Amino acid sequence: MRRLRESIILSLLFLSALISVATTIGIIYTLSIETFHFFQRVSLIDFLTDTQWTPLFTEKHFGIWPLLTATLLVSAIAMLVALPLGLLAAIGLSEYASPRLASIVKPILEILAGVPTVVYGYFALLFVTPLLKRFIPQLEVFNALSAGLVMGIMILPLVASLSEDAMRAVPQSLREGAYALGATKLEVVWRVVVPSSLSGIVAASILAISRAIGETMIVAIAMGQVPRLTLNPLVAMETMTAYIVQVSLGDTPHGSLEYQTIFAVGTALFLITMVLNLLSYRFLQRFREVYE
Repeated sequence: MRRLRESIILSLLFLSALISVATTIGIIYTLSIETFHFFQRVSLIDFLTDTQWTPLFTEKHFGIWPLLTATLLVSAIAMLVALPLGLLAAIGLSEYASPRLASIVKPILEILAGVPTVVYGYFALLFVTPLLKRFIPQLEVFNALSAGLVMGIMILPLVASLSEDAMRAVPQSLREGAYALGATKLEVVWRVVVPSSLSGIVAASILAISRAIGETMIVAIAMGQVPRLTLNPLVAMETMTAYIVQVSLGDTPHGSLEYQTIFAVGTALFLITMVLNLLSYRFLQRFREVYE
């Protein structure tokens, strides 16, 4: 009976892992089929070199760069908010806050991760944009700046929580050794704790970037749906995810070229996030510190 129970448990664990693998294979298959049909009708060179994206217009262009530029721009703005604030929050919770204070502040911080992204989108559109417009009169109603700032707030708990876990994994003996050599609290934090937990901090940052790139509702609501090739964050733009939402909510016929653009953009988005996750895994494998 004991061997039977163990066999059943092992089978369930294997089935759970198999479901995850099968789901990934199914996603890749679905994207690949429609993307293949898309590139039978549109040149890959045009897709990678054209600077216009107008598949829903009469004069059709299929250059991915306007969508890709907008995606990277709003993600960069979000990371400029999330990385420094998240790292400082992690240092404060790990090194300066008392256990009681940390047990109160950390759950409150993580509540931000549970707020629906559609709420963040309307918060950016109806509160952040009017507030910024007082200081930046040329700011458009839909813009990348407010969307990026709010997205940074949304992913801040991810950076803070994972970075704090990495810092807490640093042995106390390293801190005590630094104190024994005459280091101050600040020197211990920046010269011992942060370098020792660097692999975890970088992994958290890459995961946050992946989360920002794949965000949909904030950019769809607050950033607009204008496929424009520009690096000006004050104007309306359209990200890859926002375009997918735009076409998915319309009356695009199944099997049409416009319908297949969803999968071409989705494949590009999938490849970007996959590369980021592989970089994160590679960095962890190479620079991860193992303490006894």
